[in-house]
Amino acid sequence: MRITLERSNLLKSLNHVHRVVERRNTIPILSNVLLKAEGAALDMKATDLDLEITESTAAMVEQAGATTVPAHLLYEIVRKLPDGSEVLLATNPDGGTMTVASGRSKFSLQCLPQSDFPDLTAGTFSHSFKMKASDFKMLIDRTQFAISTEETRYYLNGIFLHTIEAGGALKLRAVATDGHRLARADVDAPSGSEGMPGIIIPRKTVGELQKLIDNPELIIGIEISDSKIRLSIGSVVLTSKLIDGTFPDYQRVIPQANDKEMRVDCQTFARAVDRVSTISSERGRAVKLALADGQLMLTVNNPDSGSATEEVAVGYESDAMEIGFNAKYLLDITAQLSGEDAIFLLADAGSPTLIRDTAGADALYVLMPMRV
Repeated sequence: MRITLERSNLLKSLNHVHRVVERRNTIPILSNVLLKAEGAALDMKATDLDLEITESTAAMVEQAGATTVPAHLLYEIVRKLPDGSEVLLATNPDGGTMTVASGRSKFSLQCLPQSDFPDLTAGTFSHSFKMKASDFKMLIDRTQFAISTEETRYYLNGIFLHTIEAGGALKLRAVATDGHRLARADVDAPSGSEGMPGIIIPRKTVGELQKLIDNPELIIGIEISDSKIRLSIGSVVLTSKLIDGTFPDYQRVIPQANDKEMRVDCQTFARAVDRVSTISSERGRAVKLALADGQLMLTVNNPDSGSATEEVAVGYESDAMEIGFNAKYLLDITAQLSGEDAIFLLADAGSPTLIRDTAGADALYVLMPMRV
């Protein structure tokens, strides 16, 4: 293999693929990136056996071929080369090493044969559809913060993506929960998604997707089977295994009869919660919300350091009540709201609260209270 390409193109593609590669691997080939040169392009592929990313970039191919080299090492080398330079990648005749040359710099990297590199893409996909990148990004951005990190409940370690009939139309819905809070977001279901299996996209895959979808104008191709999802985002193709488990019936925890409504300016509320929670030693401490006619009193008590209170004007006309929430969870949810006001629908101090966005009905949040 012998090819020349622009450093900026090589770096951009390596930046996308090398992130998948774990720093520590017991299987040496998984530390490598597969480089395949043919036609007028260089294809790169990296995997951790659960997630695979491939990307194609333009290159001048003098001699076609393929090899694998350490991913993080190649990325660091290319990153440190001067802007605007050309990079030559060439394997030696026996394929044991690859030369990386640019200007007066020259590196020699150990290769492993491409035949050892695993392939995740085998198998057929039962459903395929296309959707706007901005819609898909909204689904994952609005819900990812609620993904559980508790390994014992592995089926909560991702976003549940499925189609559902809502308000007389078919919606593509994303749901995430960690048992303390739940996030749900909807978009109109794209053509081709009808009847797709409900799938759980793992947390690591969600994180990579957030970084890869950097152009909201793109149209993304999505293919789904019972065990895998494949997304085509511009020149990048991401294939991921899905979490093999059953997502709980989330509809049961969404309260239907919360009749006390509080309407509050979202930014004012978030800043007030942030200020009073300074007094608690950890952000996870409870903040007490005391509601009376048109007024909300936020209180945090910390036996070690003192207490804090702040008053916020709200729209509230029901009976006076007190309820406690985890301050960090409140801030996570208000950060997702795009409207000026947040609407809290409350029942009592021990029941889950529903939080909606005034900007639209496409997302809702459920938050469990804390004892205060």
